[in-house]
Amino acid sequence: MKHGNGSPEKKASAKGSPVDQAIRKRRRRLSQISDIKSFFSRLLVMIIMIYIMFWIIFGLKPMANDDMKPRISAGDLMLFYRLETRINSDDVVVIQKDGKTYTGRVVAKGGDKVEVTDDSTLKINDSTMIESDIFYSTPKYEEYVQYPLQLADDEYFILCDYRNGAKDSRYFGAVKKSEILGKVITIIRRSNL
Repeated sequence: MKHGNGSPEKKASAKGSPVDQAIRKRRRRLSQISDIKSFFSRLLVMIIMIYIMFWIIFGLKPMANDDMKPRISAGDLMLFYRLETRINSDDVVVIQKDGKTYTGRVVAKGGDKVEVTDDSTLKINDSTMIESDIFYSTPKYEEYVQYPLQLADDEYFILCDYRNGAKDSRYFGAVKKSEILGKVITIIRRSNL
């Protein structure tokens, strides 16, 4: 029987020595701490990415009422793009006006002349607008906006699709580009969730 350095008895005693056990225990603890640090750093990166996505690039807003029906109903979620620089006629936008958030469709932009007549007709640059997707007349709100209204370069005239009683540019006037929070890019129907 050999009693050299390679004997099984010495190997077993070396594995089980208190120093080796303490070292292994410490390595396991350091590995767990490293895993926890890695988890929290990934979580922090994910939170930052979500913040950037939904507070800087995109916005998510529920439709509060039926002002945009039939296309957007109360309770539908609207995903809008905050960084849009080109706003065109017929775009649906989310706006911030007098501390409140509204949704509406752009019907006229900078340089256009807007008029809502006494017979509930919408005229842009003296041309009567025929809107194939709007099923309601456009009544004038007598006490709020004086017509014809000439829009400045950075202004938009926004109307809701459901024109009866909706709060839009007939109520609060032209909307400045700085008041537009973003352009609606998709609608998530709450009934399908």
